[in-house]
Parts: sequence; C-alpha cells; structure tokens
Amino acid sequence: MTASAQVKPHQILVVDDEPDIELLVRQRFRRQIRDKEFEFHFSRNGEEALDTLVAKPHIDLVLSDINMPVMDGLTLLGKLHELGDTRRAVIVSAYGDMPNIRTAMNRGAIDFLTKPIDFDDMEITIRKSLGHVLQLKESLQTQQRLVAIQQELGLATRIQQSMLPGKVPPFPERTDFELHARMVPAKEVGGDLFDFLLLDDEHVGIVLGDVSGKGVPAALFMAVSITLLRSNARQHLTPGECLQHVNEAITGHKSSGMFVTLFYGILNTRTGEFRYANAGHNPPYLFSPERGVRELPNEKHGMVVGVLPGIVYQTSTIQIERGEAILVFSDGVTEAVNPQDDFFNEAGLEAFLAGQNGVPIHDVVMNLHSKVEAFAAGRPQADDITVLGLRRLG
Repeated sequence: MTASAQVKPHQILVVDDEPDIELLVRQRFRRQIRDKEFEFHFSRNGEEALDTLVAKPHIDLVLSDINMPVMDGLTLLGKLHELGDTRRAVIVSAYGDMPNIRTAMNRGAIDFLTKPIDFDDMEITIRKSLGHVLQLKESLQTQQRLVAIQQELGLATRIQQSMLPGKVPPFPERTDFELHARMVPAKEVGGDLFDFLLLDDEHVGIVLGDVSGKGVPAALFMAVSITLLRSNARQHLTPGECLQHVNEAITGHKSSGMFVTLFYGILNTRTGEFRYANAGHNPPYLFSPERGVRELPNEKHGMVVGVLPGIVYQTSTIQIERGEAILVFSDGVTEAVNPQDDFFNEAGLEAFLAGQNGVPIHDVVMNLHSKVEAFAAGRPQADDITVLGLRRLG
C-alpha cells in the first residue's frame, strides 16, 4: 500500500493547563500513536487551542478542560460552535463540577470526562466521539451531494425548458387556427415533449411525445428526440416518413433501453386536410359542436420510436372542419389517480371535452389541467401531464 493510500490518523487536540497531561496522554496512547491511528496536539488554554485549530484544520476532536487561564473551556466551546464545522468537543472537569459540565453539554459538548482521568474510559470516549464525527462528515457529504444534484436538476430543467417552445401560444398573429399547449412534469424535469412547427403559410405541424422513464435521463432522451424530429420535419416529409427517420437515428445510436411514443400531425389550414402518424401514442380526440367528441382514427398505429430499426410508420389523412379541434395528450392525463385509486381515464376525458365546445383552445388546455388536478385531490402526480390543442378557424 502506498503512503497516499494509507489511512490518515485521527487528529485530536487536548486542551489542558496541567503540565504533565501531554506526557500522560502520549504514554497511554503510545501504541495508537505509533500505529498512526491517533495523532495528538496539545494546547494550554482556549486561546492557544483556537490558534492550533486554525493552523491544523483537520483536527476532528477537541478534549478540553473547563477551568483554564486566559480562555476557559466553556468560552472555547462557544468559539467552536461559531466555526460551524464537523469537529466536536469532549469536556473534562472534576466530578464535583457538574453544573459546569451540564452547561458544557448544553453548549454542544458531545460527552464529558471527569478528573482524575480514567484512561481506559478516555479511549472509549475518544472512539465513540470520533465515530460521531465520522457520521457528521458523511451526513455533510450527503447533503453536499444533494445540493449538487439539485443544482444539476435545476440546470437540466432550464435546458429542457429551452428545448420546448418558448412562446405559447406560438403564433398569435394567425387567425386561421388557434393553438396552445402546457406540460406539468411529475419531477423537476420530465420526459414529455411537445412542439409546434409552422412549415409554410398553409401547414402547421404539432408534436407530442412521452419518453419512457422520468427525471434527467428521460429529459436528455426527450431533447434528442425533439431535435431529430424538428430537423426531419423541416425536410417536408410526410409524418410517417419523419417518424421513420427519427426511429432510425435513435435505434442506430442508442443503448439506453429507453423509447418514446410520438404523435406528429400536419394541418393544412386552408383545406382542413390533416395528415398524421402515431408511434405508440394515445389516440388524440377530435371535438366540435356539430360532430361531438370522437377518437382520431388509429388503424395505422405504429410501434414506439427507439426500439427496433426498419419500422415503417404509416401516414393517415382525415378532414378537420372549420371550428373543429384536436386534442393530443400524454397518458399522465388519463392515468391520473384520485385518493380512491380511480383513474381519470378516457371516459373522464371524453366527458370533459363534451363540455368544451366553443371554448377557446387556450382555455380548453388550461381547464383540462385544472380538471385533472381537482380529480387527483392532492394525490401526488405520478407522471408528466402534457396537453396540446389545435382548432381550425380559417
């Protein structure tokens, strides 16, 4: 074992004005000192002890007498508390000095020894106190790691939000359609994704997906998926061709075991033609006063993206009439659970949409989020909840 790999001795500071205390300690613990288990330092009063602690910041444990000149042990305890680190103190005094010992314990001493010192008891106390210090250090390290994780999650959240549309509704100047979406992640960062694509003056694309898993890995996979879809959509491919290209790119370069369900549709705002492809996603709903609420035809439903190469995704076509809307959602909506373990489910969504005819699409999206939240009645959200609505006006 190299010197750098050896365990460093525990650093212990003994503070006592008795001239023979250093000799007694070194004699009693000579084996531990020789084996580099303990390393002792000595000061004659509290003021000297503070100087020693500044010079030797790795000292773990302070054994301090109460009655000393210049600065006594109780004052030293207060100074140690101000330092706010993991080192701890054991107080030493005569057995008859119990009032001061109790004061010391109230000021943060973790144990005490009485004079004349029983060195066997002293060793037990030192080992127990060092174990306490070790637990404090581990707790502090865990807390620091948690803070670092929270900072990373905050950064991941900002990155994820930057990948989603920054302006919602995205095209307020357009009067031939209305469009809105909202995502509420179950954790700091989520795996759902949505996007709007104004492909040309007559074609607007909508995307909604759900990555398997949650947290940072899902958010990273989401970022890759949405970037690939955007780049392929700009090539004016059909929705099915676009999903096929995304699938080939992901399956050719991944080993994470993750996948994403995706719905991609393109509306011709002039004619009302709506072309779409579905890769394992929940079928969206169409709703209007004239035609009621109905599920989007889903006979060409394809496999999720990211599992197998060579998948062909079919493009379907329907007609969306003026005033008719489409609602795309993630399964966080229908799988929301209330305190009685009931699911919101598709029936709940259909009943909600039946009452939203003529309601602005922004309000439909926001109302659905409120409806699901009220249904859950305080039960923690288990999955990301994402809703996207598009209504043809022109």
